[in-house]
Amino acid sequence: MKKVYKLLAIGLVLSLALMACQPAVPAEEAPVEEAPAVEEPAEEAPVVDDMCMGAAAGDEITMLYQWSGAEEERLNEILAPFVAACGIVLKPEASRDQALLDTKVQAGTPPDIAFYNVAQLVQYEDVLKPMDTLGAYGENYADFFKDPGTVNGKWLGLPVKADIKTIVWYSPAIFEAKGYSVPATWVELDALVEEMVANGDVPWSMGMESGDATGWTGSDFIQDIMLVQQGPQYVLDLISGAVSYDDAGVKQAYETYGKWAMDATYTVGGVQGTLSVGFIDAILKVYSDPPEAMMVKQSGFAGGEVAKQYPDLEYGTDYDFFAVPGAQGLQGGADWLMAFTDTPAVKALVAYLSSTDGGANWAKASFDLSPNKGAAGNYVEPALIKKGEALANTKGFTPDIGDTIPGGFGSAEFKAISDYVNGGDLDTILAALAVVQSEALE
Repeated sequence: MKKVYKLLAIGLVLSLALMACQPAVPAEEAPVEEAPAVEEPAEEAPVVDDMCMGAAAGDEITMLYQWSGAEEERLNEILAPFVAACGIVLKPEASRDQALLDTKVQAGTPPDIAFYNVAQLVQYEDVLKPMDTLGAYGENYADFFKDPGTVNGKWLGLPVKADIKTIVWYSPAIFEAKGYSVPATWVELDALVEEMVANGDVPWSMGMESGDATGWTGSDFIQDIMLVQQGPQYVLDLISGAVSYDDAGVKQAYETYGKWAMDATYTVGGVQGTLSVGFIDAILKVYSDPPEAMMVKQSGFAGGEVAKQYPDLEYGTDYDFFAVPGAQGLQGGADWLMAFTDTPAVKALVAYLSSTDGGANWAKASFDLSPNKGAAGNYVEPALIKKGEALANTKGFTPDIGDTIPGGFGSAEFKAISDYVNGGDLDTILAALAVVQSEALE
């Protein structure tokens, strides 16, 4: 990392002076023996000047994000070294209503910084400042993390917070008691499922009821199957429209999913269980006493739900996860930093968060995962350490198809998956979705 961040400690020592809007004091105060006749003004310590990108103590950054409570506290923990070193005043606003951001942008009064979704990068393309012109350290991000934030050749979004979905939750204690082994390949997973059935166990809990969003867990499962069968580029091609949604590879993934989701031999409750069991309840069924199923494929948040419902269970012993075996990449979500202004303070914030120190501090704060390479090796919570290793070693990262294709495709996809599980004709369903996909991407 650049020397600026290696010397962060010096900047922190100077923070009180900066906060008081006083000039930095040189580290060496002893007078030289032969001073010039006209004394030159003392220069600020270069570490602070470089790190702060010319921003002055007291400069403000307005921010809009969706986080609150513990999440907001973790963000403040991450930003604390930057604020202390530069004396920047943060003016945050939290709201999960994206219409608020729309209103501000349309009124010509956007926040300096917004942490939002990848779709907003496309929506606000014409008014956002490119990350490379703001001093972002692009070398700290794999191309497959930068690409979703690049619109028409402009790198507009810095991925700051990520979660991975390509994981399966299970109970190590139950696996050990029953003689099951964590599979390393998709073939081994398929064999494990059949072994569980032969042993009288239900392999999966696949309930996906979620009100108007019923079907989203099915969408995640199908996309992970695509990552196994076709690879991450295939998924990205579906998102871009290079591959039509009625392609044979899509049909193959749906059929693989359907074999398990529509049969009570493989999942709790069969068709009706998949359609009517809430997605949170589906997680908990794996950890009931006795367990109703052996596995549930769900995102990283599942561990928190288990801990909340069953506080006596111990992570790593009673509940844990493994990556979907055979997946050639990961599916996940990310929050993106986007900048509407290019003030020195904004540049300094972008530089800090994209630095290796910024990535390390994000990991240490346990605010989910960071796509920044500096996060590797700095996670402190056991589950995040394990997920962080998966993220650091993946060869590809794909956003959720339904969340990324615009024009209501996600809702259409959720309904289509529900219709398929309920016995609808798959060819007809995929043909209709291909039309929605095409229209959305025109």
